[in-house]
Amino acid sequence: MNDALQVALLLEERPVFHPNTGRPFGEAQTLSPSARAGLEAPRYCQLCGRRMKVQVRPDGWDATCSRHGSVDSAYLGQR
Repeated sequence: MNDALQVALLLEERPVFHPNTGRPFGEAQTLSPSARAGLEAPRYCQLCGRRMKVQVRPDGWDATCSRHGSVDSAYLGQR
């Protein structure tokens, strides 16, 4: 299983694509207030910009990119 996304998030690498819009960083981003506050789960892979499968739970979230693997909010200390 590919865990490139999890590794990138844990190492706090600079994202190529915005996790809430899927647009490259450098383009204008229009975010909701909750996304600006960091309260939304990522919807797009920060490595490739593809839409991810996201499951939001009462205690956190998990997101899966078909190319770069999965990440859980527990790994990031966001539970």
